[in-house]
Amino acid sequence: MIERGLVVTEPDRAVRYLRHVGYYRLSPYLIPFRMDPAAEMLRGGTTFDQVLDLYVFDRKLRLLVMDALERIEVAVRSSLTDHMSLHHGGPFWYLESGHLKDARRHQRFLEMVQKSCEDRLMSSPENAAGDLAHASALEHYLTTYGEPELPPSWLMVETLTLGQLSGLVSNLRRASDIARVAQPLGLPGPLLLSWLRTYVRVRNVCAHHGRLWNVGLGVYPALPTSPSVRWLSDRDVLSFSDRRKRLYPVLASLQSVLSVVSPRSSWTRRLSALLDEHPDVPLKGMGIPSDWRSDPFWSKRLAAERTIRREEGV
Repeated sequence: MIERGLVVTEPDRAVRYLRHVGYYRLSPYLIPFRMDPAAEMLRGGTTFDQVLDLYVFDRKLRLLVMDALERIEVAVRSSLTDHMSLHHGGPFWYLESGHLKDARRHQRFLEMVQKSCEDRLMSSPENAAGDLAHASALEHYLTTYGEPELPPSWLMVETLTLGQLSGLVSNLRRASDIARVAQPLGLPGPLLLSWLRTYVRVRNVCAHHGRLWNVGLGVYPALPTSPSVRWLSDRDVLSFSDRRKRLYPVLASLQSVLSVVSPRSSWTRRLSALLDEHPDVPLKGMGIPSDWRSDPFWSKRLAAERTIRREEGV
């Protein structure tokens, strides 16, 4: 790295980071500092701390994005099981193939749920000693009730990964059901399906500690056309293909849903603070315009969060 032009003022510290982070994981963060995209040499004066700062920023960004994804995933689970259980025959609706489009996908899904239950029963009992320790709801159901063999919907959805949840929603036969699942999140049905597909990819990157800030996701969220969806006021800002295929529309989509399912969330403020904390991170790599905070979509949210903090005395 030094031979390529990196300035390392504390070699022992740099070696320690390389030992515990790994050169393979750290090396992609050198790329933005190259003299030429096709060359290995770095721009003059590039320091190890600059590269490390980008790496640390990316780690914090992943944690922030995961926080939003968790809230949205939980909201989708709740909306799916509430709607389908109340309107399609009760908590075991998912056993009926008539509610799903693809019978083979449905069968594979049931086999997956069955295996999750069998694995739970075959494993050691969860330690439930003490007043504040309790076995999981799934284990309680499986060891307490003999029938039905598979758990009710509100337990079933808790066993799903985000990818499996997305697949189940997309396999619903009726477009009206998808629309009803999407409604509590402030979205039309097709937009929910598109955003969930993107979120699955984003979550996989985050869960495997991958590079997020300038990664090419390959699956991009559809842009809303309905005025009922909270979205960027400057809709032309994503007309550029390089920005459209970066992280910025994903960040906007996360805040759009959070505004509905978690209206008092400080997520936008934390995003803004993270970018301020790392001012040297190239916003272009994420597709974020330099004046992004001036868009009312963000500025109103930041103002609302400041008001909430004042009310809470923070």
